[in-house]
Amino acid sequence: MGLFDKKYCSICGEKIGLLGNRKLEDGNLCKNCAAKLSPFFSDRRNSTVEDIKEQLAYREENKNAVAQFRTTRTYGSDTKILLDEDKKQFIVTRARNIVEANPDVLDYAMVTGVDINIDEDADEEKRKDAQGNYVSYNPPRYTWSYDFELIIHVNHPYFDSIKVQLNSSSVSINDGAVPEFQKPNPEYNREFKQYDDMCKEIKDALLGARQQARDEIEAERAAASAAPTVMHCPYCGANTTPDSSGCCQYCGSPLK
Repeated sequence: MGLFDKKYCSICGEKIGLLGNRKLEDGNLCKNCAAKLSPFFSDRRNSTVEDIKEQLAYREENKNAVAQFRTTRTYGSDTKILLDEDKKQFIVTRARNIVEANPDVLDYAMVTGVDINIDEDADEEKRKDAQGNYVSYNPPRYTWSYDFELIIHVNHPYFDSIKVQLNSSSVSINDGAVPEFQKPNPEYNREFKQYDDMCKEIKDALLGARQQARDEIEAERAAASAAPTVMHCPYCGANTTPDSSGCCQYCGSPLK
């Protein structure tokens, strides 16, 4: 086939425009079908047509979970983390209408870890001299900015992590004429402290809820089995009953 030959979506059969093709391992995907995939999915080029069909079927089922989701706690200002503490589930989304957006509904027990990243950046302030040139202050002045990101690691068939930036704009701290090696302590800044505390609270909430959900799952398994084999996973910290392959039920790591 030539470069400009007509292409058709391997999922819905519709004709694909000149710049609308999303290549699959063994077929083509139109932008409308691609938009229905999980926003956290990034391995499209290595996916087969059958892989995409399976994911789209899962995404259709996910609509029912979204419809039944009831937010009991919310974190974040732009991208939000929504918790349904009764169902032990959570959603990560920027959408105001979650029914229309169909964000992935995740069980607490899927969480394998949570990392906190605080990105720090320093921009030097300058002034104009008599000739109109921008020159450094003496001593130099800096504006320090901070962004707060959570990386939620999950055991999910279509993605393994979710990155969430909690602040919609950088937290800036400017204390005037401060040499770079004497930067201000951000812990004294109210906005910095607010997001720093939020990161820790979300991490504790997800990991605490994960452990509770896992304990309940293991208790149910123990009750259903006369002699369950419960092991401690050194990779994700769960107390788990190994699956048929001898791997952790939560992170998939080998236990034997």
